[in-house]
This record gives sequence, structure tokens and C-alpha cells, in this order.
Amino acid sequence: MIKVKRLNEKEFVINSDLIEFIEETPDTVITLTTGRKVVVKESVDDIIEKVIDFKTKTMKYIK
Repeated sequence: MIKVKRLNEKEFVINSDLIEFIEETPDTVITLTTGRKVVVKESVDDIIEKVIDFKTKTMKYIK
């Protein structure tokens, strides 16, 4: 799960396992495997970094 912000600054959490792809158009749009699209303030690189951080943290608990 990663925290992101909508354009109105409201923060919410997305299941990073459901992210199918991310594009900047110029706003950042996250498309989920469910087909739902979410527009967020973070850049593509910021989201990638958040997903990597989350996955790294969860792997520590699995070992």
C-alpha cells in the first residue's frame, strides 16, 4: 500500500499490487488492474519510488 494525494491535496492509499500502469498526461494518472483510473499529484518517478520502498519494507518481514 502506498500513500498518494489527489489534486485537491486529499491523501489516500492505493494497493500497489493493483497498479497496471502510470502515465503523465501532464497530470499523473494511475490505472489499476480493475480498470479504475486515479489522478494524483505525485510524479511517475515518485510513485515508483514509493512502490519500491513499500516492497522493500514488506520483504524484511517475510524473511
